[in-house]
Amino acid sequence: MTGPPSLSPREARDRYLDHRRTEASASSIKSWHYRLKHFVEWADDEGGIEDMRDLDGWTLDEYETHRRSAGVSAVTLNAEMQTFKNWLEYLARIEVVDDGLPEKVHVPGVPDGEDTNDEMLEQGDAYALIQSFRENPERRGTDKHALLELLWFTGCRVGAARSLDLRDYHSEEQYVEFRHRPGSGTPLKNDSDGERAVGLPPSVCEVLDTYVDQYRTEAHDDGRQPLFTTVQGRPAENTLRVWCYLATQPCLHELCPHGMERDTCEFVHVHHASKCPSSVSPHRVRTGSITWQRDMGLPAEVVGERVNATLEVIESYYDKATARQRLEQRRRPYIENLQLED
Repeated sequence: MTGPPSLSPREARDRYLDHRRTEASASSIKSWHYRLKHFVEWADDEGGIEDMRDLDGWTLDEYETHRRSAGVSAVTLNAEMQTFKNWLEYLARIEVVDDGLPEKVHVPGVPDGEDTNDEMLEQGDAYALIQSFRENPERRGTDKHALLELLWFTGCRVGAARSLDLRDYHSEEQYVEFRHRPGSGTPLKNDSDGERAVGLPPSVCEVLDTYVDQYRTEAHDDGRQPLFTTVQGRPAENTLRVWCYLATQPCLHELCPHGMERDTCEFVHVHHASKCPSSVSPHRVRTGSITWQRDMGLPAEVVGERVNATLEVIESYYDKATARQRLEQRRRPYIENLQLED
C-alpha cells in the first residue's frame, strides 16, 4: 500500500479548502483562499517549492519574512500565519508533511490596541447625514438613502443587505427578515445561524416605502425580487459599498472639510467615491451602529441578536464607546440601585 502522493502547494491548498467547504461558510473559505494564495504565489515565484514535502523550518521563516517585508499589518500577518498553520496541521494529519512541521510555524502576536480599528461613522455624523437625506426632496428615498438607513438602524453587514428580497421587507409590521439562501447566491455570513428578523422604527419604514414606490427598479433574480436593484438586477456587494461611500460624504450636509467643491469634486462619481477621505465603508457604518445601539440603552444581548454577532465580538471589535461614555450613558443610570435603603 503506497503512502499519500506528493502535492504541489496549489494542489495542497485546493484539497484543504475542499475539505473545509462542508463545515465552513463560503465567506470563510474565500478568506482562507485569499490568505493561502500568498504562499502559493511565493512558492511558485521565489520559494522554489514544487512539493510540499520540501518544506522545513527555514522555508517557513523565509516565507514569514517575505510577508513582513510586504508591509502587511500585525493583524493581517497574524491571521495569515494562523491560517497557514491550520493548513499544515491538516496536511500533517493526512501525512503529506512531517508531523512536527506545523509547530515550526511562527504565529506573531498582535500588540495591544492593534487588533481593532476605531474608525467608524460617528453618531453625530450619522444623524446629520440621515437628516440631510430626509429633508431633501430630491434625495429622500433614493437607493443610497435607503441603504444608509437600513445599515445604520439594523447594523447589518453589506452582504446581508444585498440578500434581502422585496418580500423580506415587512412595511406594516415594520421589520426586515434576513434569510440564508446560498442556492441562489445570497448566503449570510453565519449561514442559517445568521437568519433573524430585525425591527425598524416607523421613520425608517417611511424611507424604505418611498424607495420601493418611487426609486426601486423592477427586477428579478433567479425568480426572486431583490429589495435593492439596479438596471442589471440585484447589485453586487461592491456596488452597495459604492452607494455607502456616496451616502456618507460630509459635503451632503456641510462644507467639504477638505476644501473641495461638490460640483467639481471627482469623489462624487461612482468610480472615485471610495477615495473621499471622509466617506466610510459599510463596515464602518456597522461599527458605528453597534456602538450607537449600545449607547441608546439596548442590552448587548439584544444588539448581538440584531446584528448577528457574539458578545465577545461586539465588545472586542465593534463597540467603540470610550470609558467615559460607558459610564455616563450605560452604567450611571444604575447607580441609584446601589444606594442604601432608609
